Amino acid sequence: MSDPVEPVASETAAPQAATPAETPKETKGQMIWREAKGMFWVLVAVLLFHSFIAKPFYIPSESMMPRLLTGDRLVVTKYPYGWSYVSPTIPNPAAIVRSLILRQGPEPWGITLPFMKGRVLGKLPERGDIVVVTPPGKNEDYIKRVIGLPGDTIELRNGRLFINGQAVKAEVRPPLDIPVDANAPCGENDFWNRREETAAGTVCRLPIVRETLPNGVTYDTIDDGNSEGDTFGPIKVPADHLFLMGDNRDHSADSRYELSQQGLGGPVPFENIGGRAEFITFSLDGSGIFGFRSGRSGDSLRGQKE
Repeated sequence: MSDPVEPVASETAAPQAATPAETPKETKGQMIWREAKGMFWVLVAVLLFHSFIAKPFYIPSESMMPRLLTGDRLVVTKYPYGWSYVSPTIPNPAAIVRSLILRQGPEPWGITLPFMKGRVLGKLPERGDIVVVTPPGKNEDYIKRVIGLPGDTIELRNGRLFINGQAVKAEVRPPLDIPVDANAPCGENDFWNRREETAAGTVCRLPIVRETLPNGVTYDTIDDGNSEGDTFGPIKVPADHLFLMGDNRDHSADSRYELSQQGLGGPVPFENIGGRAEFITFSLDGSGIFGFRSGRSGDSLRGQKE
């Protein structure tokens, strides 16, 4: 008899699954590049939103008191009046570095394009709208109220506002008490020491005059005595221009003042309007990052009509 034949190893071994190809390991440089690209597209999306839809805005001065206080944070919408050369949000990295890292003096963090005539889908604001405006030839934003439209004649006589020869309705209201804090100190340089001590604490007691524009929009102004801007005009607002004023009439650099006086240099071109103020998001009293003022979040800034 013949010897048994041993099976060949290759015939008896169990079949092995194919080894999958290993995924190449991401290098540190590739990881950094991937994260940088992601951040870049997020930045682009934010800038597009700020340019065409809405952007945050903060109040740096007292020119719109009593409605707006220094330290208020707002939402400003870009689309209600269409878009112009001031609409795009273009960051200035050098200015940001100088401000945040080098701690140099305050300056705008953005770049304004050269003036270009016209607006895309332009629509004039209404009297009483609170708007953000870029003064002609400058690179910073102011916030003011629309008082005069194209063709209007604007005049102030002893602090009283006239539009097209008719006195705007003005009603003296009871004084308004605004709590004193680091962002509203009520000192000698702003309200000539109108501080008062009350049971609720130290307040700034301000004299209020409520104006009502021809379209029915009503708002409070501060009448803090005589000032250079109490007598002005008459001046006719040119076509495609707007006359803007602050509600804090005796402490507002607006269309009554020249650019050399930090004002707006008269009626401003429609193209210089950057957007409409919509509502307050929150307000800081100046005591620190958690120094929030109560009762201001969500307040609408749209014109209230009688």
